[in-house]
Amino acid sequence: MTNKDSKGMSRRNFLKSSGLVAGGLVGGSLFGGLLTSQLQKGEKDNTKQVTAEPSFEARTFFSRNEDFDILSAAVERIFPEDSRGSGAIGLGVPYFIDRQLSGDWGRNANDYMHGPFPTIKKTDSYQEENRSNNDVINTSTEVLVPANTPRYQTKMNRGVFFLEGLRAMEQTSKDKFGDRFVKLETEQQDEVLKMFENGEVQFNGVDSADFFSLLRQTTIEGVYADPVYGGNRNMEAWRMKEFPGPRMGFMNDIETEEFLVMEPESLRNYQGHN
Repeated sequence: MTNKDSKGMSRRNFLKSSGLVAGGLVGGSLFGGLLTSQLQKGEKDNTKQVTAEPSFEARTFFSRNEDFDILSAAVERIFPEDSRGSGAIGLGVPYFIDRQLSGDWGRNANDYMHGPFPTIKKTDSYQEENRSNNDVINTSTEVLVPANTPRYQTKMNRGVFFLEGLRAMEQTSKDKFGDRFVKLETEQQDEVLKMFENGEVQFNGVDSADFFSLLRQTTIEGVYADPVYGGNRNMEAWRMKEFPGPRMGFMNDIETEEFLVMEPESLRNYQGHN
C-alpha cells in the first residue's frame, strides 16, 4: 500500500468515527459544522438567509396524544373559528397551554400547596354475597374524601388538575354519548362542557366548575397573549381586535389627526427577532 493510499484510508476511518457518513452529520454538532466548512472551503454560498418565524408547535407537557386531542377540541369549542378569523386551534392555543403547564405555573411552583385540606365522610354502598346461604346483602362503608371548597384548593398542581379534568371529560362523553369527546358532534361537546361549567361532574374531590373556569381562562389567555408565549399565532387575534400590540411609544403619531390603523407588533419586534 502506498503512502497516498494510507492517508486516504486514514481519512476515511476518521470520517466514519467522527460521525460523517455518506456526506451527512450525526447530531449536527459544532465540530461537524466546522469540519464541513473546511471541506467546502472555496465554494461561495450566495443563498439568501431567511429568518423563519419561530414555531412552538412541539409538546413539552402532554405525553399522550389522546389528552392533547381532547384539550384541542375543548378549547376550539370555547373559542371557535368563525367568519372573522381562526379559532383556538388555528391560533395555537393548545400549544400555549402545553407550555404553561410544563413550567412553574403548571407545577404551582410559587403557590402555597400545603394543608389543611378539608375532608368529608362519604358512604359507599355495595352488594356482597353471603357465602353461607348464597344470599346477597347490602353493605356500606364510610370513607374520607376531599371536600369542595369555594375556590381552587387541592393537593393537585395545575398540570395534574388539567390531566384529571380532561380525562373526566373523556369519561363523561363516553358515559353520556357512548363515544370519545373528539368524535362527538359540536352540540354534544358543548353539552359536556356545560355539565362541567355547572359543576355536574365530580372527579377526585375537585369541582368540575373550577376546571372549566381554569380551562376557559387559559384559552382566552392563549388567544390574546403575546405570540412569544406560544399562542395568538401571527398576531391574528390582535388583528381581529385591531389591537396594535405592545408599543414603546406613540410620539411620532400622537398629533396625527387622521385615524391610524397600525399593524400589530409583538414583543419579539423589540428583542431583535423580526
